[in-house]
Amino acid sequence: MQKQLDIMNTIDNISFHGERVVIRVDYNVPFDDQNRITDTTRIESSKETISMVLKKGGSVILLTHLGRPKGIDLNLSCSLIVDVTSKILGEKVIFCPSTIGEEAEKLSKTLLPGEIMLMENVRFYPQETKGEKAFAKELSKLGSVYVNDAFGSAHRAHSSTTIIAQFFEKKYFGKLLEKEIRSIDKVINNGKKPILAILGGAKISSKITIIESLLDLVNDILIGGGMAYTFIKAQGGAIGSSICENDFCNYAIELIAKAKAKGVQIHLPKDVIIADSFNNLANKKVAFINQIPKGWQGLDFGPKSIEDIKPLIKKSKTILWNGPLGVFEFDNFSKGTIKLGELISDATSKGAFSLVGGGDSVAAVKKFGFNNKMSYVSTGGGAMLESLEGKKLPGIEALM
Repeated sequence: MQKQLDIMNTIDNISFHGERVVIRVDYNVPFDDQNRITDTTRIESSKETISMVLKKGGSVILLTHLGRPKGIDLNLSCSLIVDVTSKILGEKVIFCPSTIGEEAEKLSKTLLPGEIMLMENVRFYPQETKGEKAFAKELSKLGSVYVNDAFGSAHRAHSSTTIIAQFFEKKYFGKLLEKEIRSIDKVINNGKKPILAILGGAKISSKITIIESLLDLVNDILIGGGMAYTFIKAQGGAIGSSICENDFCNYAIELIAKAKAKGVQIHLPKDVIIADSFNNLANKKVAFINQIPKGWQGLDFGPKSIEDIKPLIKKSKTILWNGPLGVFEFDNFSKGTIKLGELISDATSKGAFSLVGGGDSVAAVKKFGFNNKMSYVSTGGGAMLESLEGKKLPGIEALM
């Protein structure tokens, strides 16, 4: 990661005068059932790069995917995001109904400096996800410069995110991609101690690699969400009907031993809010996490557990948050996650560096208004986790 920072080709000092700049963005935004975009963060995050290219005399050709279409699917057409993109960027965005071929090339060549064109969904072509070289070459004919600003897709070796770069001499990191890499580096290589990792979510199985990697980086790991119950059951606790991966109980015990050997402290909740069904309106009460009665399940951190994490977060100088502490989608079981957000926000305001990543934790900080109170909220869950695991991301390697 440090090597990546040292040789990162950024757009800061580049003139784009007269250049047609192909920018791979990640506009894979969510829609409601009326085809309205429910979260525009990904489009907003691209504005800095696009504005910079336009100011420096370039025209912009935007490539993105939308959803996982099986061939052409007009419900996933990029035409659905043109108006919102124009509004956010403050510039008229032209839409091209094709992505490659004669029409696409002709329209891209007519662009004047300062103009923006959004191409149709790159995933309408199955060659995209297969990383086919011929398809990447066709995409490269749209412009003279390539900029990757799609961190959320940087861990995929797809044609428009990775393979395309080999057809450009001029290829650069966009501002969003640069910020993501620098933020992750602040945790991996330059994190001020003590470093705390907060891991939530339902399954320990999906977090094995990251936990193993973090053992060499952090001082403390706080386990919340559904993962906690596997650890408690592994230690002989009664967890009622709480979510549990029985196949990973032995692994949980091994992990506690590994952490202890490395001087890393694993923190588990002592009490939780339990419910008699998985429902916002279920009956609820507080119970010790290792004494949950049959027919009841843990859905949130309890009051004692919340008190316990206050000094832990207060002392931490670097905080990585991946996953909520409970079922925050239910208002009655969101208090633990909200309190955690408040505590991290407070620590950040006092100088701690906080990095939030992973779909559910990002959704939580947005829902409860913490997104501007964290040092950085990552736009790419999978890509961020793979970076923290020490994996090389093909989309980043292609720009080196």
